[in-house]
Amino acid sequence: MSDTSPPQPSAHYSRLAKLFHWGFVGLFAYGVAKQIDDLDQLADSDLLRFEVVFAGVFVLLLGVRFAYMKRTQTSALPATTPPVQKLAARIVHGAMYVSLAGIALSGLLIGLVFWLGFEDGWLIQGVVGLHELFVLASYWFIGIHIVAACYHRFLRDGVWHAMVPFWQDGHTSHKDH
Repeated sequence: MSDTSPPQPSAHYSRLAKLFHWGFVGLFAYGVAKQIDDLDQLADSDLLRFEVVFAGVFVLLLGVRFAYMKRTQTSALPATTPPVQKLAARIVHGAMYVSLAGIALSGLLIGLVFWLGFEDGWLIQGVVGLHELFVLASYWFIGIHIVAACYHRFLRDGVWHAMVPFWQDGHTSHKDH
């Protein structure tokens, strides 16, 4: 028996879920803006300590966010969403978590390797390469996430309205309420 009913209104995420979502946008942007330009900067012990604390807090908050979202929130995708689209959404969200955690964990590894005295050579370069791979992957998956959010805004299926607090006046339909 197939479901031919119209799309149901999407879930509205809690304020804490929205804070986690948009807070990570800010944290990620801050991390990108304050990134170091050269490994030699890590010779400054205060900067190295700050980078380690920032990465540690980032990965801790990411874990808390993941646990909270998994346990308390449901997908905003309408019940009529095709299974392949639901799978794609799960893959992209999971990949964002992995790439963001990978950035922080590989950053911590860079700090450790540098602190241990491997300031140049194949080991530090390999860890930096891994870190850069996670950064690049996060850019791609965040981009896909943004494109998908815009697609849902175009569909007016309630997904955009469930998480995005702006660009809604005059652009929502009856499905969003």
